[in-house]
Amino acid sequence: ALSGRFLFFEKAAHPTAMTTPGPTADNYSTTTSSASVQDVLKERNTQSGSPWHTFTDDELNALREQLPSHDLPHPLTAYNSARSSRHGPSSGQVNILDPNWADESTALASPKDVPKLQPQRNLQDDASIATEPRKFREIVRSGEFENPTNAVCPGYLQCNLVVLPQGKESFDFLLFCQRNKKACPLIEVCDVGSPHPYGVAKDADLRTDVPKYAIYRDGELVEEVTDATPYWPENSVAFLIGCSFSYDGELMGAGIPLRSAEQGKNVPMYRTNIECRSAGCLKGNMVVSMKPINALDVAKEVEITSKYPHAHGGPVCVGCPESIGIQDLDNPDWGDRVDMLPSEIPVFHACGVTPQSVLMDSRVPFAITHSAGYMFVTDLSSDEVP
Repeated sequence: ALSGRFLFFEKAAHPTAMTTPGPTADNYSTTTSSASVQDVLKERNTQSGSPWHTFTDDELNALREQLPSHDLPHPLTAYNSARSSRHGPSSGQVNILDPNWADESTALASPKDVPKLQPQRNLQDDASIATEPRKFREIVRSGEFENPTNAVCPGYLQCNLVVLPQGKESFDFLLFCQRNKKACPLIEVCDVGSPHPYGVAKDADLRTDVPKYAIYRDGELVEEVTDATPYWPENSVAFLIGCSFSYDGELMGAGIPLRSAEQGKNVPMYRTNIECRSAGCLKGNMVVSMKPINALDVAKEVEITSKYPHAHGGPVCVGCPESIGIQDLDNPDWGDRVDMLPSEIPVFHACGVTPQSVLMDSRVPFAITHSAGYMFVTDLSSDEVP
């Protein structure tokens, strides 16, 4: 993936069938199945200023429709496999960083003989699952998916979850959300005792449809589980809060890569020195997530994310993590460290883990939340404000 776009090149029976290669990441290569792809590539330059042999996800899908008889693998699959193995390209692939690639004496195997990559099952790469929220929730409910949901179901609204017993804490949390809309944009509040968010997903069950839950007692994380049913209070009040994963689809469609999804990691999240407005017994500071964004794409990222105030909206900080109290980007408080290139700037968005941090700081007696990065996927489109 090159700045959110994908590079295709191939070597068929003759070197002349290769499309012109461009700059690539180290040891990156991927293979298509026929020289006829070359005839189509120049027609797919839909983004001004982009090389004709690179593609976004949307353009790749359009290319697949135009060439239905070809098996075009997703480049990230090949790229990640090559980086993890460090054993060079697979059979049938060409390393264009090798100056002798065009002079190989051994003919490559025909496309039908080239073994296909077999990555670990990842629903982010399974379009039939990742684009259908109801089907995705069924798979989560069955225990088949226990991963972070970044890049899952692009184009649909994802939500953070907080469950409290009815009473002072639940009222204070409702007030906290109203006073801190950047960190806690409230999407839905379920009826007392109900785990069903009828306003955003009529057939869903919040006790089972989140990939992983966190159980808190007296402000301490005591357990993480994949089924919250045994812990669900009879007098529960469940809150759903918009998540920045909701605009991942539009960012990817605009050619802005998601490093955490590329690397198969959770997003990095950090405590900050940005104080939230207190509400009753609840007080604490904002938590932010971080995306490495190419410096030339920052304006575009801000423009896109600002259209989603119900999913934290635009960034709270661009660059200079020290200004919001973050001293070490390589050690996030939640999630995983991700790589950052020299041309990239850290962009920080308010995060729905803020409630978890506040619940801990406020020593709330009991709460259930989603585990950081493991969201509830709704049936609403990401740009639909409930």
